[in-house]
Amino acid sequence: MNTLRRSDAALLVFLAVLALCAFAMPSWLLSLTAVALAKGLVALGLLLLLRAGLVPFGHALYYCLGGYAAGLGTAWLGIKDTFLLLALATLVSAFVAFAAGFLMRRYRGIFFAMLSMALSMILYGVLLKSQSLGSTDGFSVTRASFFGAQTAGLGAIQSVYLLTATVTLLAAWGVSRYLATSMGNIGPAIRQNEVRVEYLGYSPRRLIHTEYTLSGAFAGGAGALVAILVGQVDPGMGFWMTSGEFVFIAILAGAGGIWGSLAAAFVLEAVHALAFEYAPQYWKFVLGGTLLLLIVRFPSGLSSILKTNRKASA
Repeated sequence: MNTLRRSDAALLVFLAVLALCAFAMPSWLLSLTAVALAKGLVALGLLLLLRAGLVPFGHALYYCLGGYAAGLGTAWLGIKDTFLLLALATLVSAFVAFAAGFLMRRYRGIFFAMLSMALSMILYGVLLKSQSLGSTDGFSVTRASFFGAQTAGLGAIQSVYLLTATVTLLAAWGVSRYLATSMGNIGPAIRQNEVRVEYLGYSPRRLIHTEYTLSGAFAGGAGALVAILVGQVDPGMGFWMTSGEFVFIAILAGAGGIWGSLAAAFVLEAVHALAFEYAPQYWKFVLGGTLLLLIVRFPSGLSSILKTNRKASA
């Protein structure tokens, strides 16, 4: 209980710091931080599956669905409010993840990873050939409003940034609470011995289905937030390299807890931005090399740093 209270207090402090930074950081840094927070939201969903020994290589499917749902919600349904667009994108992604979960929960290991990637590439192929949705170029997302108030310029970026920070940290709080329950602790048991979990009276398939649906909802919400922030969606959001980036964040974070997921997303975005700024021709080499060193140095993920510090302080 004390650990949960400390985690809750830390999340509140972190949210307060992010809120104060909204009025101190330039627009480019606000955008970078908001994208990192959105990817951290995806990583929180992947954390649930990673604890069960499952590595989904196709969560760009739900990230892309969320982005396109937000864009089409404005263009086709006339929805202008950001909160409604976020809710729409989350529900659409959650519904698709729930439907796909009936198939995904039957597979493990490399079959789970490849099947998830296949589903993602189906959506990518459909969007690539769809002229009405802009084909390879995608389409622009109209700037949404907040409670009927239209924002522009720096104010619009600040609004989406604050919303992204709030949604991500609320999700982090929910995940931390879930991991402290008996259901949240079944994931590692499934990874070690699924048969024993069944003998204890739990259904591994049902748990994986639930967590897969939840992770899809997180990814859809993140895609909507990024689409609203950037003002553009395209099929690249559903490409397998986008899924690989999410998996890389999850692996870099480790399966220790929520803070590793958030830290890994920030590290990846920071290294990506710096490498692209100072070595534009070799940024992929710099990014890959830096992240490789981090994985070699912290094979259990960035969460292991927090565990080590906690043990040292104890």
